[in-house]
Amino acid sequence: MPREILLNAFDMNCVGHIQQGLWTHPRDQSTRFNTLAHWTDLARTLETALFDGLFLADVVGVYDVYGGNADAALRGGVQVPVNDPMLLIPAMAAATQHLGFGVTANLVYEAPFLFARRMSTLDHLTEGRVGWNIVTGYLDSAARAAGFDAQMAHDDRYDLADEYMALVYKLWQHSWADDAVLADKAAGLYADPAKVRPVHHHGKQYRLDAMHLSAPSPQRTPVLYQAGSSPRGRRFAAEHAECVFLNGQSEAGVKAIVDDIRGLAVKAGRQPQDIKFFLGATVVTGATEADAQAKFADYRQYVSSEAALVHAAASLGVDLAKFDLDEPVDASASNAITSNVAAINRTQGPQWTKRKLLQQMVLGSRQPPIVGSAAQVAEALIDWTKATGVDGFNLSRTVAPECWTDFGRLVVPELQMRRAFKTAHRPGTLRDKLFRQGDRLPASHPALRVPAV
Repeated sequence: MPREILLNAFDMNCVGHIQQGLWTHPRDQSTRFNTLAHWTDLARTLETALFDGLFLADVVGVYDVYGGNADAALRGGVQVPVNDPMLLIPAMAAATQHLGFGVTANLVYEAPFLFARRMSTLDHLTEGRVGWNIVTGYLDSAARAAGFDAQMAHDDRYDLADEYMALVYKLWQHSWADDAVLADKAAGLYADPAKVRPVHHHGKQYRLDAMHLSAPSPQRTPVLYQAGSSPRGRRFAAEHAECVFLNGQSEAGVKAIVDDIRGLAVKAGRQPQDIKFFLGATVVTGATEADAQAKFADYRQYVSSEAALVHAAASLGVDLAKFDLDEPVDASASNAITSNVAAINRTQGPQWTKRKLLQQMVLGSRQPPIVGSAAQVAEALIDWTKATGVDGFNLSRTVAPECWTDFGRLVVPELQMRRAFKTAHRPGTLRDKLFRQGDRLPASHPALRVPAV
């Protein structure tokens, strides 16, 4: 019998997220992203379809690698304008009871003391339904916006992240005792000072002498997502992540990463089951295969090749505008998402060209879509879990909101019929829903092993 699949919607507080150009489709509603109603409607749709969560991407820079400026990104709405994803979560949480929220935040540009309070606040307001997608960034434009000449080297960003995590763990896990808050009105005693202690951290990058400003939230530490697939990123994930987001490669490639990270986690003192893996996926479905293929052909008419190259250029760290269609692209000096470069080299060979890249981006991204009837899609998703060991999927937006309603209306019943998807939401925090082991981090997690002060 197949395992129960976990499912997130994958979206971003912008017009054009992954499938570039599809916002121009007549039925697409992504231009409503500036309105709360757009997001509360989405949250209710996802909860009705029994999705586990909404995974919100984010960047804090602009895609200015292609052509050496942001003009093409602005023309195509390629993740710009992009609004703060965190501000959406309380409204969506108020509109739902069960949906989880994974929010991306770049720790390089977030002061850890204030960020820790912001995440604790969200965990309180959502009653324990929030997760943090830990990223270290890949855009020089973001570094310049924050006052730096350029971003740090790839592996140095992860070294910074290790210290950052140690610091926020101290704030979330060790500053307040679980029973510090008494709220004793008769005695006029809200919190016991003896059970709240300051954190003293004097590290290479950060200094802090302060107590956490928030009392313990339902999960204390938010569910920890991470998406690094480079060798350094895998080590970081094995140490810290509870959920790892993988982008599409071959089945063998995905399985190799899953096995490697789980093996590294065991070496770090964790258990293999401490980590869930989510594979990025794009689905175009219909009641029949013919319906799905017709929809796919319709969607393809609205793809923007230029916008797709803008996004790819930023993630690869290579100005693709400098290369002719059939000229080999040299990405050897990339300081962006090095795992993306490695993935293209594996699939296209080291002498890949823009023409080959565009041939791969049939829906405006490098993620090959799953196109088929609801039954075919369900079987494909189950096959991926069996072949690779992934636990679930992050489904990227195509034409919204129909991509979400189609999946819930058509594919979810097929998965349920195969006993590969839940039939009702379970109560509890996001962590307990995902792992069924309680609200808090397991004892094997390094957050519980950092020095308390």
